[in-house]
Amino acid sequence: MKITKKRFVLIALFVFPLLFFLILSTGINNFKKLSTLTYNVSLDVLEDSISMQDHVTLLCFLGDNIEAKKGGVFNLNQKIYKEFYGYRPFQIIAIYPETSEEDVKKLSSDLETFTDMYKWNFISMDREVISSLHANLKTKDILDSSLYSKKVYLIDKELSLRGRDNDGDEEKQIMYGYNIESVAELNNKMEDDIKVLLYEYRAAFKNKNKAVRKN
Repeated sequence: MKITKKRFVLIALFVFPLLFFLILSTGINNFKKLSTLTYNVSLDVLEDSISMQDHVTLLCFLGDNIEAKKGGVFNLNQKIYKEFYGYRPFQIIAIYPETSEEDVKKLSSDLETFTDMYKWNFISMDREVISSLHANLKTKDILDSSLYSKKVYLIDKELSLRGRDNDGDEEKQIMYGYNIESVAELNNKMEDDIKVLLYEYRAAFKNKNKAVRKN
């Protein structure tokens, strides 16, 4: 039977989506759960301002030299936020010292020119509280003298820190956070890890529904 151009288009419209679904399903079934690096992070100081339970949260520390460090924030916005802000549980929390209020307003205004900001949350804190909050993550990372970190941290719905074992910049280094100054790391690692975490919750929800129907 001769395959006309019209028939080819109709076949393609049916077959290609099916093939894509099968490939995606195979890949998803092979996903490995994202490692839990710190269980039950103490985040009480944050929950006074914003809900973190039942959210997938990216936690970042802006410091008080925001103008010099804003490039990483723009990377995070373009490569990660715009990819995931449509997912209901997703949010970003950006911590900054109280003295940086005006700089943060400018940063937010700059982002707002090309971004729907409703899942960006900027929270000011006392410097000592910021240091304590970062320490609660129990990572090997440190804040610089301005209280800035180039790492952004992935917090799950149970308020635990998620990341990678033995997959950092150096061999056998644990990846506690993701470098927002590296577009490659955001694209090749963080984006994948967020997808894995979101799928983990989706799979758990489906399994829960199946168990309910069986009962």
